[in-house]
Amino acid sequence: MNTALQKSPIPDTHAFVIKALKQSVFDPNWHFHPEYQIFMVLKGSGTRFIGDHVHPFKKGEITFTGPDLPHLWRSDIQGEPQKNSFQAEGIVVYFQENFIGENLLQKEEAIKLRHLFKKSLRGMDVTGKTAQIVQKMLVKLLKLNGFDRVLHLMKILNCMAQSEETELLASDGYTNTQKEGDTERMNRVYAHVMRRFTEKIRISEVATLAHMTPTSFSRYFKIHANKTFSEFVSEIRIGHACKLLIDKKTNVSRACYESGFQTLSNFNRQFKKITGRTPLEYKRAYLLNR
Repeated sequence: MNTALQKSPIPDTHAFVIKALKQSVFDPNWHFHPEYQIFMVLKGSGTRFIGDHVHPFKKGEITFTGPDLPHLWRSDIQGEPQKNSFQAEGIVVYFQENFIGENLLQKEEAIKLRHLFKKSLRGMDVTGKTAQIVQKMLVKLLKLNGFDRVLHLMKILNCMAQSEETELLASDGYTNTQKEGDTERMNRVYAHVMRRFTEKIRISEVATLAHMTPTSFSRYFKIHANKTFSEFVSEIRIGHACKLLIDKKTNVSRACYESGFQTLSNFNRQFKKITGRTPLEYKRAYLLNR
């Protein structure tokens, strides 16, 4: 098992780490680490898990997560990933809070930066025109060296700190209660649900994967995911339905049944509960935003 706490170590010789990712899939493991992380998707789509937040992701998204916030980008891949096929590309930056300098961070000039770091503890999306600006800045950051690279990262953080075009992800008050052993167990559960969400999933079969009784598993999952297992499965199904409605231009009825729901009435009820809109309203809003 990969240790969750040493996922992204920063060498003592560097202020931060930036990587260009070109992979068949993004890292499929649920994990957390002590560094702050900026992640931009350049290619690929799938389902994103951040704390108790579950949502589809797509090209162009920029997400800022704080220390020890569990996260996972699970790519949509049909069949086995092909060797040397890069279907998941992105840019990731890891840094620690003291990268700025503890003394400077406590000064009045850094008040918005402190607020930004606080928001990142729930995970946040950078949206709108700010996202477009930060996208270009991250690409440029890859090409810089030395202290120019440090200054440019500070400009990126300042750009995000000054902007109101951000959306918080995990629930207010969400706390990571997981230990290293929990990440392996949750990975098994998430992988099973992602494979089988279009079918009926019995809690007994998932509890067996976690080596628990159904009652113990239900209690365990609610504590660590901040929601019931059935709520989690519904979020995965609705996320898939959103992609069908938008990317595949599927009609509502077909999206319902291809996402694992048995009745249209339940699908419509769950869709509005999770997205705040009916399926048709969601589709119209997407087209309008485009």
